Formats: sequence, C-alpha cells, structure tokens
Amino acid sequence: MRSGSAQGGDDAQFSEFVAARWGALVHTAYLLTGDFHEAEDLVQTTLAKVYPQWRRIRGDGVASYVRRALVNNNRSRVRRRRVAQLLMPFLPETPSPPSGAGEDHDLLVAALAGLPERQRAVVVLRYWEDLSLEEVAYELCCSVGTVKSQASRALAKLRADPALADQAAYLMGANS
Repeated sequence: MRSGSAQGGDDAQFSEFVAARWGALVHTAYLLTGDFHEAEDLVQTTLAKVYPQWRRIRGDGVASYVRRALVNNNRSRVRRRRVAQLLMPFLPETPSPPSGAGEDHDLLVAALAGLPERQRAVVVLRYWEDLSLEEVAYELCCSVGTVKSQASRALAKLRADPALADQAAYLMGANS
C-alpha cells in the first residue's frame, strides 16, 4: 500500500507532466481526430487511464507511454464511431473542408481527416511528432516496414488531395 507522501509525490509529478505536455498532447490528438473538442476529450480520457499506472512509468518512457496510450484510445474511439455509424439509419453529415488562402492549417487537418486512421497516426507521429521509424513502429505496435508503407500511401493520398494541390499552387504563385 502506498503511503500518503508517496501518493502526494505521484500526484505532483503527474500534475507537472500534464501541465508541461497538455498543449502538445491536445495538438497531437487534434491532428488524429480532426476536431478540437474530441481531441481534448481524447487527451482527458487517456490521462485518466494513464494516472493509475503513473507510478510504474517513470523515467524517459513517460512521454512515449502517454503518446502510445493516446493513439490506442483514438483507435478505440474510431472503432466505436464506426459501429455507431453502422447502426444508424443514415450517416451524419460531414463538414466540407474549408478553403481560402489563410486556412492552410485547416486544409491540412481536413486532408488528414480523410486518411484512414492508421495512416493518419503514422503521418502525425512521424512528421508532426518527428519520431523515428522505429519509434513510430513501437508506438503503433507494428513493424518498421508497415510504418514505411503506411507513410508512403498516406503521403501519396495527401499529394493527390485537390484542396492541398490548389493551396500549394496558390503558395507557389504567391512566392514567385
């Protein structure tokens, strides 16, 4: 059984971690979900699940453990949503991606939302979180070859996305 002071120390360390990493976790979750409110909910759910294990995950592996839990919780969220949509008599309306010169971030998020969940996770972890191939493979519990193929397919889809192509053409024209 833990003593009160050990529990207090765990609470303080957990609170410090959350305060330091909250913004980065929410942004990663936003790129995974495509919705700010769902991202916050995903981070909160993940942290609630991680907290009971906090004492065991000290050291250099904390950020990796939480990021992996975030990705896994997103997978579960996607599965639950898929089942709910299958049970509905009609699919909910999906918002159209925004357009305009100043909304390139929104265009990218909309394009990411169009990727399959695993490809989106690979792109976010590999290119936004700047993890190595091996780290992404560890986070997603797959091989390095799977990460490479998923990244290749995802990037091909992003390159073929007409909204991103239009934005790239606009930026290229504006810079010349």
